Amino acid sequence: MNKRLVSFGIKAALLLLLVVISISLVSCAVLQKVGLSSKPSKQATATIGSASGSNVTGIAVFTQNGDTITLVVEVENASPGVHAVHIHENGDCSAPDGTSAGGHWNPTNVAHGAWGEGEFHLGDIGNMTVSENGTGRIALTTDLWEIGTGSNVDIVGRGIIVHADPDDFTSQPTGAAGARIGCGAIELAK
Repeated sequence: MNKRLVSFGIKAALLLLLVVISISLVSCAVLQKVGLSSKPSKQATATIGSASGSNVTGIAVFTQNGDTITLVVEVENASPGVHAVHIHENGDCSAPDGTSAGGHWNPTNVAHGAWGEGEFHLGDIGNMTVSENGTGRIALTTDLWEIGTGSNVDIVGRGIIVHADPDDFTSQPTGAAGARIGCGAIELAK
């Protein structure tokens, strides 16, 4: 009788394990299908270095989940206050003042503005508030960009720029955002 009970217990445990594994696999497949996978499908990053004599450093991370991309920009050693953040045409930060990154990335050829309000460049990220300790963060989620596709809305190969001043969202074509104090080339993460 003990052998039968042990055999039954082992079979029940194995059956329970199979059920748990099956549920887990089905759950993962459903999450991936609706774009909620915990593993991003693609990622791009930019290491932000100083420009125009500033000490700004930071990182920009673009993470794609399903059809949406979330950008998180974090900076250090910036002056306290409000600073515009934009994506620029070129992933080239070789000029000391960041001008090698070109103008605002604007593949849709519309007027500069505030993200999500009327017309705006696809590179018009917005304004980031930097605290007294010199750190700042801004995040944006969109389905208007792509990562690594080579299309005209692909962010790879572009530049991320942190400006000295806030974006006024009206001055054309730059938002009167001032000098480029941080620059990073956006590259596909490996």
